[in-house]
Amino acid sequence: MNTKTLTAIIVIAAILLLGGCGCSGYNKMVSLDQNVKGKWGNVQSEYQRRADLVPNLVNTVKGAANFEQETLTKVVEARAKATSVNIDAGDLTPEKLAQFQQAQGELSGALSRLLVTVEKYPDLKANQNFLNLQSQLEGTENRIKVSRNDFNTSVQEYNTVVKSFPNTIFAGMLGFKEKGYFTSEPGSDKAPEVKF
Repeated sequence: MNTKTLTAIIVIAAILLLGGCGCSGYNKMVSLDQNVKGKWGNVQSEYQRRADLVPNLVNTVKGAANFEQETLTKVVEARAKATSVNIDAGDLTPEKLAQFQQAQGELSGALSRLLVTVEKYPDLKANQNFLNLQSQLEGTENRIKVSRNDFNTSVQEYNTVVKSFPNTIFAGMLGFKEKGYFTSEPGSDKAPEVKF
């Protein structure tokens, strides 16, 4: 066997090896990308469920005499802002996730203030419709947390594959980019101050 033949065999073997790694890596990245998109759909579904509960909660609370209108207005405005921020599952950048998370955080804060304000209204606290809505909202918040955790787990798995060698070589060429995570709200590392 001469050196030209041996060189040709080595080059062909290297191309086949890289091609095999590339195909396998590509298929894995596509599979994980689809998993992330599915988990993102679940997150959006849970946030939509919460957004759908808010008008019923606001209408139930409106029925309470002398309830603070400003509190209700802030909840309605926060809901409108939260539902206006949409992210395409194919473009889950950290910046876009932060924007989505900020809008959802504002709604969470407005709902928390609403529920704290309700404490001043014993008739409302005893209203069965309000109690049912409050229970559904609490359950939805738990479902959101689970969906966000599942999403972050799928993003971690995807990012690990995309950033691992030799996939990192093919990922850039094929358009697979690192995806963002849900993170904690700024300041959530400090315990809230409670004053009586």
